[in-house]
Amino acid sequence: MTVTACVAYVAIGANLGEPVATVRAAIDALRAVEGTRFLSASSLYRTAPVGLHHQPDFINAVAALEVDAAALPAPSLLDRLFAIEADFGRVRTIRNAPRTLDLDLLLFGTECRDEPGLTLPHPRMTERAFVLAPLAELGPDLNIPGHGRIADLLAGVVGQRIERLS
Repeated sequence: MTVTACVAYVAIGANLGEPVATVRAAIDALRAVEGTRFLSASSLYRTAPVGLHHQPDFINAVAALEVDAAALPAPSLLDRLFAIEADFGRVRTIRNAPRTLDLDLLLFGTECRDEPGLTLPHPRMTERAFVLAPLAELGPDLNIPGHGRIADLLAGVVGQRIERLS
């Protein structure tokens, strides 16, 4: 029997409406994704917006899911994440705009791919404290394929404003 299970990490962010409640509800929605087993979620973090700076702060977290990669490959999981975003009223207009909910597939096991619509690892994850800090909470020893150890990557984003919420 071939084992096809892997751990997928999903970044969660929101800054419109009630972002703390939205991120918590999104974590609950991730618990129900068919073909996965919810493993854990990080603490919530308040972070400064990236790109368009004249918008509210974001609330961010990361969740870990165990996925049967044969039954639910990365593109299919990403489709499910987009469906959850749509359920929360997400409209994709301009990049880095305020949003009701943002779900990004960060890692899918050790898979590396670069194709239209899906790049793994997520192409900008190593540049963002709002991804690395909660990800490090879940996997302090993670090695990001093609980028290195998460502890080393965190040193590169120390100047970004991030606050862990209690």
